[in-house]
Amino acid sequence: MLVIAVGYTFLVPRKGGSGGEKLREYRAKRDFAVTAEPEGAAADAGGARFVVQRHRARRLHYDFRLEVDGALASWAVPRGPSLDPAARQLAVHVEDHPVEYADFEGVIPRGQYGGGDVIVWDRGTWTPAHTDDPATAIRDGELHFDLAGEKLAGRFALIRRGRTGKDEWLLVHKNDEHARHGWTADDHPRSVLSGRTNDEVAAAPAALWQSGLPAAEAEVRLGAGAWEPPTGDELAALDAIRRNDRWSVAGRDVKLTNLDKVLFPGRDGEAPVTKRELVRHYATVGPLLLPYLAGRPVNMHRFPEGVGRPGFWQQELPAGTPDWVRRWHDDHPGPGTAEWRVLVDGVPTLAWLANLAAVELHPWTGRLPEVRRPAWALIDIDPGTRTTFDQVLVLARLFRTALRHLGVAGMPKVTGQRGVQIWVPVAPGYTYSDTRGWVEKVSKAVGSTVPELVSWEWTKDRRGGRARLDYTQNVVNKTLVAPWSVRPQPGAPVSVPITWEELDDPDLAPDRWTVRDVPDRVHEVGDPLAPLIGRAQKLPSL
Repeated sequence: MLVIAVGYTFLVPRKGGSGGEKLREYRAKRDFAVTAEPEGAAADAGGARFVVQRHRARRLHYDFRLEVDGALASWAVPRGPSLDPAARQLAVHVEDHPVEYADFEGVIPRGQYGGGDVIVWDRGTWTPAHTDDPATAIRDGELHFDLAGEKLAGRFALIRRGRTGKDEWLLVHKNDEHARHGWTADDHPRSVLSGRTNDEVAAAPAALWQSGLPAAEAEVRLGAGAWEPPTGDELAALDAIRRNDRWSVAGRDVKLTNLDKVLFPGRDGEAPVTKRELVRHYATVGPLLLPYLAGRPVNMHRFPEGVGRPGFWQQELPAGTPDWVRRWHDDHPGPGTAEWRVLVDGVPTLAWLANLAAVELHPWTGRLPEVRRPAWALIDIDPGTRTTFDQVLVLARLFRTALRHLGVAGMPKVTGQRGVQIWVPVAPGYTYSDTRGWVEKVSKAVGSTVPELVSWEWTKDRRGGRARLDYTQNVVNKTLVAPWSVRPQPGAPVSVPITWEELDDPDLAPDRWTVRDVPDRVHEVGDPLAPLIGRAQKLPSL
């Protein structure tokens, strides 16, 4: 989805030149350890595809691309192509791009080369006219061709203007049966790939590319509904593994070890919970969990010796990470933080992490490409040593009333331990200072109604056993446990999203559901929080 174009001259090689040679300038302008763009490999020559991408970078333009000799010959067209034969559109010839760009739309991180949002505005096939050697025609400065796209059709010509500092051309449409007088590109703003506008793609990009991986494997899906649970045969194969083996799931072979090792003591007279059950939970709940993780760095709380012994937090990419696991390079790590981090983008990665005894998964609030800008405002009801769960529910119901009064959508979840958290989706553009300040004001209003239940002291030993409404969770790289994540307690309880009405259920408990009964819960209720994922919600001023 990451498409770049600025005005640089590029000399197209003679016909038969390799796609690798044609991409030399493209690669020279990019640092693939930082940018999430595809590096590109040489493609088979002889393709006949064209694509036009509407690209909002420093200024809006249209990237007009023709597949020639295994790469995409490219022009930046500020006003876009037109079907009007009277239009003479400036087209600046830029460096060739990899053919992987032809089918993708999304965003380039702000501050990177060509940063902005991109949609696939049109696509189809093209045929050169008056020549069987389009590369030579481009080098000579005049190419005539026919397009058969979803928006563009008919005979076009690209003609180089006089020798100026830039490689400037004119893009024109011939006066044929496909001509439309007065036709402009901006009157047709939607993607032919997704039906979305640039604004909609910028608000919720469907995927990103990761550098350092083959283009065919570089896509990181960010949207909900893109994952399938393991099949019955795959789960049967997991159950059949005696102790150590490879498990084939979703097209990946995942190495699993010590599957019968006890990680959690039992509770309420039940048997202990093994690593096999942890793997099964994360694999089967994956389609619900992954929308909260995909495209976000994840901090892992690992307990290789079981939750009865001290675990450890891990931010950095674990040693021995398989090549197929997606990863992200943090170009601006803080002191003591990791540079390379895991991106959890599929069921196999969840199974791999469970095999590492990564019991808890804590995603960043922001997601790529804007990982340091929040997608959620988080309300954390942190119980004190004397806080009962009934008192936690009193506070949660007050937040319910406050959000309804403000007309703000949010949804609670039990933490799987003692508390309740409320997740509020926010539109792109907010900073952590914005969300922290907003949550602080709402929390102070809630706390003022029941001051006997709330303390604003930082440390628990100074709170007198009372709860804290912790708005300070809204900080870069400060995380809360993910919905559907397991917690390191007896029985393997799970942090489960609930409805607002369930706050009034007398049987509700913060650790009510475990890895063993979550499947029944999902079957009955689903995920009440899922409809809020990606909602571009503006927070009202307070």
